[in-house]
Amino acid sequence: MLDLNLLDYLETFLTEDRIRKFKEILSQRTRHFTVVTEDVYQMHNASAVIRSCDVFGIQDVHLVEKRYGKRLDSKIAMGAQKWVDIQRYSSTRVCMDHLRARGYKIIATTPHIDSRYLEDFDITQKSAFFFGTELKGLSEEVMTGADGFLKIPMVGFTESLNISVSAAIILQYLTGKLRQSEIAWRLAEEEMLEKRIDWSKKSIRSIDDILKRYYEINDLPDS
Repeated sequence: MLDLNLLDYLETFLTEDRIRKFKEILSQRTRHFTVVTEDVYQMHNASAVIRSCDVFGIQDVHLVEKRYGKRLDSKIAMGAQKWVDIQRYSSTRVCMDHLRARGYKIIATTPHIDSRYLEDFDITQKSAFFFGTELKGLSEEVMTGADGFLKIPMVGFTESLNISVSAAIILQYLTGKLRQSEIAWRLAEEEMLEKRIDWSKKSIRSIDDILKRYYEINDLPDS
């Protein structure tokens, strides 16, 4: 259960501009689409995808890190990892099952299959866009288990784009189309309040001391 009194307390430590910015950005956040990277080797690519998700309003990012471990570079992500929710998996299957249980279609991004072009994609379905490794693309597990395939139209000799570039193009196009639609794509009110609390905590120095004081004042157990 959300503690709205805690939110009010935390926001006394923020400027009005900061509070307004949080509300403004959260009004553009969505969980209608989400992004998955599968075993991305190049650290800067995984980090750039996180940054693109923040820029285009994707709240959740899922990282399958079975082969290479954690691949985020905070300098490249430029703090974006603070504002999006990152979930990590050691198994592609667990990630796919988790997303399907939450109503997402598994969409493999690949230029090598008879895929649906970007402009023809059905945005009404909740979709998780899977992006694969730089050299080999997505695993066979994703390719055989996907509910659909998506590709970016290309007219040159090169058949593929860098993963971070692909993610940026797809997200910019589809989130733009989503916001012009009548689909209920925004976060629920409770989700927005939850993120305001989370982001406030991440923005305040000495947050541990401030939280301790709040719980003492209100005679609450320290959570």
